[in-house]
Amino acid sequence: MAETTRESLTSGGWKTLEFGPFRPGVTLHWVQNFEDDQPGVALLKYEAGASVPRHRHMGLETILVLQGVQSDETGDYGPGSLVINRTGTEHSVWSETGCVVLIQWDRPVKILEENDND
Repeated sequence: MAETTRESLTSGGWKTLEFGPFRPGVTLHWVQNFEDDQPGVALLKYEAGASVPRHRHMGLETILVLQGVQSDETGDYGPGSLVINRTGTEHSVWSETGCVVLIQWDRPVKILEENDND
C-alpha cells in the first residue's frame, strides 16, 4: 500500500513536496492517484493568473483552499474554504493571486473547452 500521509498542510507543509506539470501555470502533487475505483487526491498549486478551462464533474469533487484565493463563476474562495462540486456540474477555475488547494475527485473531470493559451 502506498504512503498517503502528508503532514502540516494547513501550515505550509506542502512547500516541501514535489509538484509536477498539470495544466499551464498549474502544478500537481499526487497524494492518491486514481486506481482500483479509488478517488484521486492531490494538491494543486496555481501560479498568479493561472486557470483550468471549463469542465464537467463526472463525480464529486471536494476542494479545501490552503493558501491564496481560488475563484470560479460563483465566487472567490480564500484559505480554509471548502468547495464541493457535485456530479454533473460545470465551471472553470482560476486564481488571480495564485493559490494552493487540496482536491479530491471521485472521477476525472471532462474538459469542455480549452483556454486560448493552452
